[in-house]
Amino acid sequence: MRAFQVTGFDTAPELVETDRPAPGPGQVLVRIAACGLNFADLLMMRGRYQDTPEPPFTLGMEIAGTVEALGPGATSPAPGTRVAVFAGSGGLADYGVFEAERCVAIPDAMPDTHAAGFIVAYGTSHVALTHRANLQPGERLLVLGAGGGVGLTAVELGAILGAEVIAVARGQDKLDAARAAGAHHLFDAEEVDLRTEVKALGGADVVYDAVGGDMFTAALRATNPLGRILAIGFASGDVPQIPANHLLVKNIDVLGLYWGGYLKFAPQVLTESLRQLMGMYEAGQITPHIGATRPLEQAAEALDLLKTRKVAGKVVVSIS
Repeated sequence: MRAFQVTGFDTAPELVETDRPAPGPGQVLVRIAACGLNFADLLMMRGRYQDTPEPPFTLGMEIAGTVEALGPGATSPAPGTRVAVFAGSGGLADYGVFEAERCVAIPDAMPDTHAAGFIVAYGTSHVALTHRANLQPGERLLVLGAGGGVGLTAVELGAILGAEVIAVARGQDKLDAARAAGAHHLFDAEEVDLRTEVKALGGADVVYDAVGGDMFTAALRATNPLGRILAIGFASGDVPQIPANHLLVKNIDVLGLYWGGYLKFAPQVLTESLRQLMGMYEAGQITPHIGATRPLEQAAEALDLLKTRKVAGKVVVSIS
């Protein structure tokens, strides 16, 4: 089978031919149809992600496909079932073996490209906004990096939860996507004085920050007393240093959110979140925004689209 693998952190990943894996105890073999890309894949390529395997390994954190076979002790999902899986790695390949308990059945009406770009993006934003920040109707939500695959879901879910959503993104295409996702206010990250503009709207009650750097600093200064700032990621490459005295004076909380970490200490939070999200999808409340798709042969180009932030929404690689 084909697999897009990291063979060393000082070399570019490459498409290789390798043996098809066999499922072990509690695992399933999945014929992969599509793989959603995430910023963490870029970190993993360089050995900078917290859960990076030792090379050689196959990139791709989340997949959609069809169960082909069950390993010893696995009783479900049955062969032939379409599933989405948060795999951690191994998704950019024709086949993969994954823990059966991580498989989520895909609704019949959900295309593979939607399912492959659904779990991490929507799961991250849903857990962040509801479980961590306890976002309330009528509160003002500031989303940094609102044009990205994760940021757009924060805009969409924030609007559904009844918040007044401020979207910050780079370029008109991404701002248009944020507007379509439900944003009430739009600011270009390259042109706005963020602190001034957000304070003019009444300040932010919740900040969803997938960018870091100077944008975090500006957002902190525009956050209202008793506000909550969600540290989601650092797409700018700059991890902000947080002045604790500002948190003290304004009674602000900074809340970290590593969605995958819940698998280790509170998986029921993710299970319940995904149950609610699948219900919202089937009800037509949410629609994944797929900004670009590429075949497996062009996985390197797909990763570059993600790195350069050239597209609004999710980048998905079609496997079959």
